[in-house]
Amino acid sequence: MRVKFNKPRCHSPLFSSFSEQLESRRSDLDCSRCLFISKTMTTSTLGPHEAHVNSEHHGRAFPPSPLAATDLDVAIIGAGPYGLSAAAHLKAAGLKVGIFGRPMDFWASKMPAGMLLRSPRVASNIAAPLRNFSLDAYETTAGLPPRAPLPLETFVAYGHWFQRQLLPNLDAREVTSVQHLGPGFRLVLEDGEPIRCKRLVVAAGIGPFQRIPSIFTSLPASQVQHCYSGCDVKSLSKKRVVVIGAGQSALECAALLHEAGSDVEVIARISALRWIGQHPVLHNLGPISSLLYSPHDVGPAGISRLVAAPNLVMRIPLKLRDRIRIRAVRPAGSKWLPARLEKVQITTGRSVTSAHSEHGRVRLRLDDGTERSTDHVLLGTGYSVDISRYRFWSEQLLQQIATIDGYPALQTGFESSVSGLHFIGATAARCYGPLLYFVAGTEFASRELTSKIVKRGVRSLAKTLDVRPEFVDA
Repeated sequence: MRVKFNKPRCHSPLFSSFSEQLESRRSDLDCSRCLFISKTMTTSTLGPHEAHVNSEHHGRAFPPSPLAATDLDVAIIGAGPYGLSAAAHLKAAGLKVGIFGRPMDFWASKMPAGMLLRSPRVASNIAAPLRNFSLDAYETTAGLPPRAPLPLETFVAYGHWFQRQLLPNLDAREVTSVQHLGPGFRLVLEDGEPIRCKRLVVAAGIGPFQRIPSIFTSLPASQVQHCYSGCDVKSLSKKRVVVIGAGQSALECAALLHEAGSDVEVIARISALRWIGQHPVLHNLGPISSLLYSPHDVGPAGISRLVAAPNLVMRIPLKLRDRIRIRAVRPAGSKWLPARLEKVQITTGRSVTSAHSEHGRVRLRLDDGTERSTDHVLLGTGYSVDISRYRFWSEQLLQQIATIDGYPALQTGFESSVSGLHFIGATAARCYGPLLYFVAGTEFASRELTSKIVKRGVRSLAKTLDVRPEFVDA
């Protein structure tokens, strides 16, 4: 089904009567603000309503933005994979969109250099309205041979290329304040400029959600850090480092530190480390394997197929949905990590009960009574979503957002309890399932979000023009 209001005219037979009603009210329709809905969306040229800030710009001297005098249909906070994908889809749908934040910043500055992506290549594409902007397309353009697993540096470069191609006028300024205006929202950027929007999409990532166990909070920052805080592996060369955790980030950081010359020990609570794909037979059963696993490869056999359908997951009762989510993303390392960890000391079935800084080193006591003395502690302890940690909320707006243990409670189209406020990415995983923790979830998120916003826009337009609702919902 295609609906196009560019003139205004509807080209779908299902909407012929709707089109006639719109034609009869042409004088009431502002054609420059119309919507374009299409299942085969094409890339639209970005208009002058966006602030012109180059994606590589990280300074503080920002050029003036023409957005101040213009309302946006949608503003997006965050320019990681989810924000970029959503902005591209919404723009292709003809909406006036502004996206704010430094592109791929978390991936580029918070993850250790040299990391490899856990997800398979097919699940590492940032979803675009057209196929011309896939990972393969970038590598072809850049003259890079395909690699698996995918290097972090290649993925970051791919994200920057995606942004330059589809969103060249992205505004790299950070959003510092968000207020609910009753309908709509008022944003304030880091230099004080205000922006107004009808809808707001929060794709701000997991940066503020680091899980730091309380026993480590008293240590100085020079002696302890989280894996997601930009660990400089080379600076810890020749030092003793204890890595806490049993997931991908902890184990890969341990491998990188060992390869850089650090004396590394991994301490994990689980009795034995787990590895993704540790049942290779199930992955080599031909058509049967495709019934057990989705191409995203999130979760074990069976569950992998279920979590690939977020709209289905959303309808599962919360307690069971939580069990599925936790099982799908329990701590585990990629199958290519064991060989890199052969010479790394691994201590399993143990947890740290106390941590103290003394004489320039950290003394750790474990639950079996043994102690460790180390130069540095690296926490691969994951993250806990809590949207109140985003610093841009006004107190009034934050109190209006219904949450489930820190996650926003979401309806269809990723919409929160506050009308017009949407959350995508990891913050949506409690409602839509674990696929939203991964880049692979950008395809579902962007399509579902765009469909919701566009459909709501059509209904609003129909109400304004007194068009009968059955033609809108056809």
